Amino acid sequence: MATHKKTDFNSQDQQISMIAGAMSHPARIAILRILADHKRLSCGEIVELLPLAQATVSHHLKELMAVQLIKMTNEGKKSLYEVNQSTWNIYTKDIAHLLTMLNNTGA
Repeated sequence: MATHKKTDFNSQDQQISMIAGAMSHPARIAILRILADHKRLSCGEIVELLPLAQATVSHHLKELMAVQLIKMTNEGKKSLYEVNQSTWNIYTKDIAHLLTMLNNTGA
């Protein structure tokens, strides 16, 4: 019998799926690139670099934070966003392993 429950899959597959989902919008990819280039920025600073409204950028930041691809720190009244390097280190290994397996299929 077919299954549709995410919990029936191993944790590595679930993590890769969550990452792929969070990165499935071009605005989120752009935000990740911007944060990789600039290290730490406020939502307003990110808005200045994208053709998107503040509310839209804020929504995408929340999506990226939900899977811990980025993190937020408070400096006074300002919230700064940055890449969560420890999470990326784990996810990079999982994705690299999957890509290696796919590349070795002989297809």
